[in-house]
Amino acid sequence: MDTIGLFCGGYSSEYEISMKSAQLIQSHFPEEYQLVKIVITQNKWYCEDANGKYTFDMNTGMAELSSGKTRLDLALICIHGDPGENGKVQAYLEMKGIPFVNSGFEASSLAFDKFICNQFLKSQNIKTAQSLLLRKKQLFNPREICSQLGLPLFVKPTDSGSSYGISKVYEQSQLKEAVNFAFNEGNQVILESFLDGRELTCAVFRTEDKVKTLPITEIISENDFFDYDAKYNGKSREETPAKIDEELANDIKKMTCKIYEILNLKSVARIDYIVVDRSPVVIEVNTIPGFSEASIVPQMLRLEGIEITDFWRQMIHQELNTRP
Repeated sequence: MDTIGLFCGGYSSEYEISMKSAQLIQSHFPEEYQLVKIVITQNKWYCEDANGKYTFDMNTGMAELSSGKTRLDLALICIHGDPGENGKVQAYLEMKGIPFVNSGFEASSLAFDKFICNQFLKSQNIKTAQSLLLRKKQLFNPREICSQLGLPLFVKPTDSGSSYGISKVYEQSQLKEAVNFAFNEGNQVILESFLDGRELTCAVFRTEDKVKTLPITEIISENDFFDYDAKYNGKSREETPAKIDEELANDIKKMTCKIYEILNLKSVARIDYIVVDRSPVVIEVNTIPGFSEASIVPQMLRLEGIEITDFWRQMIHQELNTRP
C-alpha cells in the first residue's frame, strides 16, 4: 500500500482554509492508499492521525505514526499560501526525492506572484488588468497612481490568496490605508485597474495525456467585491454552470488550457477572470485552489459527475505511474 503525505496548514492567514480543504480531501480519500496528514506551522512540522500527533523528520522525510515510521511514496499539498502555493514545500520535496501531485516549484512560484505572473501572461498575448507594483518602504505618489490606473482600483498583496488584504479604493485619500492593509499579508503589493464585468472561473486538470476543463462558475458577490467575507461566510452566490453562451464558454476554456500548458501546471488549477465586453481578462491563477465544502472546485466536480474520491484516485494514479 502506497503512503501519501497530505501537507496542510501553513504560515499565512489561510491556515484554517487549508485545514478545511485537508479535512474534505481526507474524508473522500481513496481507501487503497495510506494517508498521512502532515501539518505545517510556524513552529514545527508534525504528523497527525486518529491517535495523536507525531514527529515528521524533515531531514529524512520519514513520518512517524502510532503504527511506526513510514516513508512517503507521494505527497499531496493543500496549503493555500506560504509555504505551499508559492512552491517552497515542493522545493523541499524535490530535494528529498519525494514525488508530489502538485505543480512544481518553478511553476508554483511564478503563478503565486500575481504581478510577475500577469506580466508573463501579457507576454503570451493573454489579457490581464493594467497594474503597478509596490515594495515595502517604497515611496509612492497616490495622485500619480490614481491618474494612471483610474478609480476605482484594487490593492492586493502579490503573494496571498483567499482574498486576504484586498481593498477596493474609490478615492485617492483611501489609497495609503489600503496599501498598508495589503502589506500586512506580504512584502509586495499590486495595484490593479478596476474591470467592470462578470467574474468567472474555470478549473482545469490533466487526465492521462489530455487537459480537461470543468464547468465554468460565475461568482456573484453580495459585497462590493469577492472578498474573504463573500468567499467563506456565505456573502456570495456561485452559479455552476455559469449562464453564458457556448462561444464565450469555449473561449474561456481554451484560454484556461493555454495558461495551464504555458505555465507548466499539474494536478488541478483554477483560473479566475473578469469578462469585459465578452473578452476574458485574467485576474488570478490558483495552483492549489480551495477544496473545502465552501470551495468552488468541489462544486464543479459534482456537476461534472466526478466523485471527489475518484478524482484524487485519478490524480494519484497518474503521478505514481508517470514518475521516472
